[in-house]
Amino acid sequence: MTPDAAADAELTSGERQQRGRWRLTAGALALGGLVLLIDQGTKAWAEATLTVSERLPLIGDLLGLQLAYNPGAAFSFGESFTWVFALIAVAATATAIVFAFRVRRPGWAIVIGALGGSAASHAGDRLFRQPGFAQGHVVDFLAYGNWFIGNVADVVIVTAAIAGALLTLRSNEN
Repeated sequence: MTPDAAADAELTSGERQQRGRWRLTAGALALGGLVLLIDQGTKAWAEATLTVSERLPLIGDLLGLQLAYNPGAAFSFGESFTWVFALIAVAATATAIVFAFRVRRPGWAIVIGALGGSAASHAGDRLFRQPGFAQGHVVDFLAYGNWFIGNVADVVIVTAAIAGALLTLRSNEN
C-alpha cells in the first residue's frame, strides 16, 4: 500500500471528500494557469514573428497565421467598448476562481480551469497592453479563412463551452 493510500484509508468519509475537492480545486487552478501561460506565450511568439499585413498560410486559405490587435469582442464587435470587455474579463476570471473552490466533479474542474485561464489571459491583454490600462487590445494570430482572427484562449473558450454544454446535457439525463 502506498503512503497516500494508507493515509487515505485512515481518513473519514468527509475528510476523503474534502481532500478530493481540494485536489479538484488545485487542478482547476493549475489548468487555468497553464492556459494563461500558453496563451500569453503564443501571443508573445506571434508578436515577435508575425506581421499585421502579411498572412502565412498553414492549410491553404482555411487556416493561417496573421497578427492582429482586437479592441473589441468576437469579430471585432464593440470596438469602442474595450473597457467594458476588460471588466467582463476580470469578472469572468474572478467567477472562475470562486467556482474552482466549489467544484465537485473532474469534468467541471477542467471546464472551469480552461475558462478561467482564458478569461485571465484576455483580462491581462485588456488591462496591460497598448493603447493603455483597460483599453488594451487582445493579440490575435490564428486566421480562419477570411472570417476572423483569434488566439489560443479563444479556441479554449469555445472548447470549454462545448464541454460544459455536454456536461450539462449529461447531468440532465440522470
